[in-house]
Amino acid sequence: MCGICGVWQTQPVDRSTLESMTGVMRHRGPDDEGYYLNKGVGLGSVRLSIIDLNTGKQPIANEDETVWIVFNGEIYNYPELRRELSARGHRFRTCSDTEVIVHLYEQYGTDCVKRLRGMFAFALWDDRAQRLLLARDPLGQKPVYYLDGGDRFVFASEIKALLEDPRVSPALDVHAMHDYISVRCVPGDRTLFAGIRKLEAGEYLTVENHHVSVERYWDLRYLPKLEGRERDLVAELRTRLLETVQCHMLSDVPLGAFLSGGIDSSLVTAMMSTLSPQPISTFSIGVQEADFNELPYARLVAEQYRTAHHEAIVDPHLVADLPEMLWHIEEPVDPFAFGVYAVSKLARGHVKVVIGGDGGDEMFAGYDRYVGNQLVDWYCLIPAPLRRGLIEPAIGLLPDSFSYNNRVQKLRWMLAMSRNADGQRYADSCMFLRFTHPHKEALYSESLWRELGPYDSSSHLLRHFNADNASDMIDRMLYTDVKTRLPDHLLMVGDRMTMAHSIEGRSPFVDQELVEFVARLPTSYKIHGRRLKYIQREVAREFLPETLVTRPKRGFGFPLAYWFRHELRGLMTSIVQDSSLVAAGYFRREAMQALLAEHLSGHVDHNYRLWLLLNLELWQRTFVERQSREDLRAFLKAGVSAAVA
Repeated sequence: MCGICGVWQTQPVDRSTLESMTGVMRHRGPDDEGYYLNKGVGLGSVRLSIIDLNTGKQPIANEDETVWIVFNGEIYNYPELRRELSARGHRFRTCSDTEVIVHLYEQYGTDCVKRLRGMFAFALWDDRAQRLLLARDPLGQKPVYYLDGGDRFVFASEIKALLEDPRVSPALDVHAMHDYISVRCVPGDRTLFAGIRKLEAGEYLTVENHHVSVERYWDLRYLPKLEGRERDLVAELRTRLLETVQCHMLSDVPLGAFLSGGIDSSLVTAMMSTLSPQPISTFSIGVQEADFNELPYARLVAEQYRTAHHEAIVDPHLVADLPEMLWHIEEPVDPFAFGVYAVSKLARGHVKVVIGGDGGDEMFAGYDRYVGNQLVDWYCLIPAPLRRGLIEPAIGLLPDSFSYNNRVQKLRWMLAMSRNADGQRYADSCMFLRFTHPHKEALYSESLWRELGPYDSSSHLLRHFNADNASDMIDRMLYTDVKTRLPDHLLMVGDRMTMAHSIEGRSPFVDQELVEFVARLPTSYKIHGRRLKYIQREVAREFLPETLVTRPKRGFGFPLAYWFRHELRGLMTSIVQDSSLVAAGYFRREAMQALLAEHLSGHVDHNYRLWLLLNLELWQRTFVERQSREDLRAFLKAGVSAAVA
């Protein structure tokens, strides 16, 4: 695992430029650093040593040093590729997976990316062809960002490395912000930073003859469907899962598992324990509020497999770490990131590699909204006059419960979803808890609306939903999530929050070969009646207690709704009164005040929207106004401490 960066330009590259870029990413690679400079090309790397600890120093070259590479990630099939390439006459100087890519490129050119099984982002310079190649893994586990200036092209694993260039002046990309506050991520190739792009999952980019070209080399198809008896498909999935977990355990350093108490991380932990001759280390976090706490379920698995188990409790004071988390993630800190940051901090003193369950919901259909759309169809069978004249007004009078299982919120979701169908309904379901178009109409200033024009955030979701990769509703929803939520939110958060603590996170459920198999399973094996993740649960019965297999999904979360009414109330009030986004001309203060007041009154749970506003404020102050993390941390800590006191 590493942080990579580089520059291609018409003038010679200064080593100090690369050193500044790697320096700001030192957390990604505290073990080593290295550079390659050749006139107008420079590559840099900081390394977290996982494979080949002694000879895997980067950058790495081919035999005659005409091809050089810097690499971030892990290639799980590199032993097989190495044997194949050695048989073809390639000579290796290291035992690393990085060098395999160099020789694979010599053999297959840019098609080398199609032979790799793993998580990766790499940059390769071909001196003979005068070609720079950037590539990102099929599912988007490892990031790479770039800035194309015509006569100068700059890239890095993290945006903050690009900001080391004094010619870059950070500014908010309002179109990206418009998307983020609705769909929980910045979809496509945009970032929150105007002019800075990201390479999308399953793409490679070349810079050649002063021309930048982006090509897609992989996509996921859900057709044709697999055939066979249920017991045979369950057995095949079990075999594939065990093989995938085993190859993800490839490491020359100690590794462990994130254990949340949900079925995904619990099944991974169980399989790791089955495959390991020694007890594995497991790491879990919880909260004091019982309806959000999953530590008891994590303990069931830890006790069954006698893991070396470690736990921690998170409280509202963790909000003071927001500036640090935001600096690492370079986007608003989703509540999910809170958990990954805290559990990574817990793990870093024990292991350098941690395996988790990310991606299980997107592969096996684990979110309520997948089956919720069927419930909406049933609700729509009720005559419209009865729905609109009696049911909907009655539900509108109910106060929110602010609990984890907020039934009033679910009823309101059902009413909102009944107004549309198919792709638009799914897009609405993804945006419901965040800023919908009516919320934006109230929040945005007139000047911001003029800049955005008729731009609609749901278009990103509909583009994938309406593709020809899948035929039925469930698979269309899954494919949309695989192309948006998974790489641009879930995996990005996992990468940044683990690397913030200099540990490597791995996710077997987003292994390319496994994903391609699961996608082609009939949808009745993913959602069976109203049971989510049916076939995964059938496999899990062999490994986990029945109570874990049968209990309803419960996503990892924090009691933000409670905290905003109590511990975070004063802090949020202060943020609204002194909003940088209002001062910059983006938002209306009265709209922010109205959201907070409605939440405090107990009528509507706005915790997701308030959290977004708080984090956007911190983003603006951190990256645009350049306020220090220390000052922002002191401000937040004082606000939370005063409320708690």
